[in-house]
Amino acid sequence: MFRKAVFPGRYIQGAGAIKELPALIEQLGGRGMVLASPTVIGKVLPRCPLDLDARGVRVEEFRGECCEGELSRLSNAISEHQAAVMVGMGGGKTIDAAKIAADRASIPIIVVPTIASTDAPCSGCAVRYSKDGVFDAVLYQRANPQAVLVDLEIIAAAPVRFLVAGMGDALSTWFEARSCHRTQSPNECGGISTAAALGIADLCYQTLLADGVAAKMANEANVVTRALDRIVEANTLLSGLGFESAGLASAHSIHNGLTALPETHRSYHGEKVAFGVLAGLCLTDAPTQELRTVFAFCKRVGLPTTLSDIGLGEAGRERLMMAAERACAPGQPIHHEAGEVMPENVLDAMLAADALGRHMSRPRRSRAGRRSRGVRTVPI
Repeated sequence: MFRKAVFPGRYIQGAGAIKELPALIEQLGGRGMVLASPTVIGKVLPRCPLDLDARGVRVEEFRGECCEGELSRLSNAISEHQAAVMVGMGGGKTIDAAKIAADRASIPIIVVPTIASTDAPCSGCAVRYSKDGVFDAVLYQRANPQAVLVDLEIIAAAPVRFLVAGMGDALSTWFEARSCHRTQSPNECGGISTAAALGIADLCYQTLLADGVAAKMANEANVVTRALDRIVEANTLLSGLGFESAGLASAHSIHNGLTALPETHRSYHGEKVAFGVLAGLCLTDAPTQELRTVFAFCKRVGLPTTLSDIGLGEAGRERLMMAAERACAPGQPIHHEAGEVMPENVLDAMLAADALGRHMSRPRRSRAGRRSRGVRTVPI
């Protein structure tokens, strides 16, 4: 295999960057259609002075699931409007639906994430689900988005859980890239990783450790800071370039398996991926210090570290095995890990991660308390 890497046409990030959207639409085709989530239509677009109606841009509401039924509806809408440019504006599933629909219509796509919850915006692939939200397939587009536009003021105003979930998705980037590099497994663009992709994946991980907590605090205060700026870039650009050009492995496969259990549907993509990272580290026998670092990071920013955190506290081995079997299905990237990975291995890794997460969540006694235990006090 050759070394391969892919990138979006351009990436624009900053406070007030949404103002660039009309010019981008004009440059890429002129007659635009925006696929926007209900939240974007109700809360974000009214605050943006874009005059989309006056520019002949049609706004279409996303109906909640990136499934074949929604994709067929969007194809019809593009044809009716004779759209020359597609804009995906919202979260991960809205963006994925817009990317697939644009690719099928052979028109350019501009991605405008309004939350930093996944690394989907920059990539040339998208995930299709069933109408019930169960993972179905990864679909590859002919090209990456022509433009990605990230307005930090919009991201800072969004609920903090989205940013944290994005950190969970980004957390997987380095560990999966490392596994693919070790086994020389293919990346998501049909080649093997470049040195640049590995470097980007490592930078993504180091940025999370350095700025994750401060960025969360800025998001809680709805303010734009340098830490927030860096974490949004890590979640969106670094993770997007890293996963696609360096490859996926166990974390995303475990996520895909977990989607088969309805109890996990209340957890966001990045939250399930974060637990997949922890289970993947147990699966690959990661060094103790690395386990401690990653578990501690997850606890500090509020990512799941136990099965209970993703709705599976009462799930028995039989139900967890369903997820493990799906994670190990043919074609899943878990097979990019070294050695043969079986569902039994994945089940044990999930249970080991859960046990470690519960152990690290227990409050520690103070040194004074440990010294005083068992010491008899004699009255004077």
